[in-house]
Amino acid sequence: MADSCHFNEEIPEIKYQYLDHTADVQLYSWGDNLTEAFEQVATAMFGYMTTDYDTVEMTSVEETEAEGEDMQQLLFHFLDEWLFVFSADPFFIPRKIVITEFDRENFKIKSKGYGEEFVIGKHPQGTEVKAITYSNMQIHEDKNEIFVIIDI
Repeated sequence: MADSCHFNEEIPEIKYQYLDHTADVQLYSWGDNLTEAFEQVATAMFGYMTTDYDTVEMTSVEETEAEGEDMQQLLFHFLDEWLFVFSADPFFIPRKIVITEFDRENFKIKSKGYGEEFVIGKHPQGTEVKAITYSNMQIHEDKNEIFVIIDI
């Protein structure tokens, strides 16, 4: 993990919601631009995994890279990479996710997450996210909105 002393600790305004869905959970995010909407949908996923997201402190940094053949595949792999980071030791949960590179022509993303190891007792456990799905995935670039269904 990288040194965490040199990043902005300001938590962004919440720009996501949880929408009812028959089998799973649908995440809906938006932003001032598509980059922010991507960051927010990943944050929404982690917010669902703990019942008190405010307990997550930004003491360390993890980085991810994702790519795809189109925007939907890019979004899928972006979220899947972050889910992997949470699922692998040391079970890192980011409080804030920042996309550092977003190549919309070649469908590549690099991002950093600022957070800490998920620890039962400190972080109230929410619902386990088993997988990201393509089911009804929507990216509205004109409105900077995203809909993603996650398998819980």
